[in-house]
Amino acid sequence: MMNALSPDVLCRDAALTFGTGPTAVVAVHGATCAVHRGDRIAIIGPSGSGKSTLLHLLAGLERPTSGTIEWPALTGAHDAATRSAAIGLVFQTPSLIPTLSVEENVALPLQLAGVAAAPTSERTSESLAQVDAAHLADKLPEELSGGQAQRVAVARVLAMRPPLILADEPTGQLDHASGQLVVNALLAAADHIGAALVVTTHDATVSARLPDHWTMHEGRLSVPDRAGVNR
Repeated sequence: MMNALSPDVLCRDAALTFGTGPTAVVAVHGATCAVHRGDRIAIIGPSGSGKSTLLHLLAGLERPTSGTIEWPALTGAHDAATRSAAIGLVFQTPSLIPTLSVEENVALPLQLAGVAAAPTSERTSESLAQVDAAHLADKLPEELSGGQAQRVAVARVLAMRPPLILADEPTGQLDHASGQLVVNALLAAADHIGAALVVTTHDATVSARLPDHWTMHEGRLSVPDRAGVNR
């Protein structure tokens, strides 16, 4: 049985290779790390360094070619069918459904998870307010700015109340001011639900907002001692 200090994600020598033979590309070399509840981590490195691939491994979107990835403290994370309740994902593009209003976009994952109408409405409204987007509830995605749409994507994650939030270059397509508002929303969301937050970025102004930094370089992960599996 795992205790309260068990990590949300535990990687041991996790590697991912695309292709086989002489054309094989090693995207991640033997990464060992752990993410604990309440962590605030920036994974930094240049484009093509393997940051996004590592995040996909942490999320269970990719399976390691070798090594292991486990979610000791996340109930349901090992099952793809229930993983969305345990791990919230924010990507570089918001991927909102264009024919649904902002409110409907945020509510949809709750409805798909079988949450009743009353708590769905309450959690949707609360989440939009948390990211300063309540006034956008009736708008369609095409009526939003890039920063507004990304904050709605954060609200969609927040409504599910996952214990782990993973954000892949969430400010990559935004100007500085809009990007900082999205980072504010992510930090506020993680604080509100007590979640761990991991953000990939090559923007120093974003990484400066998170206390812990992991570095990716040519597929190799470097972490401080406190991020090790024996923490």
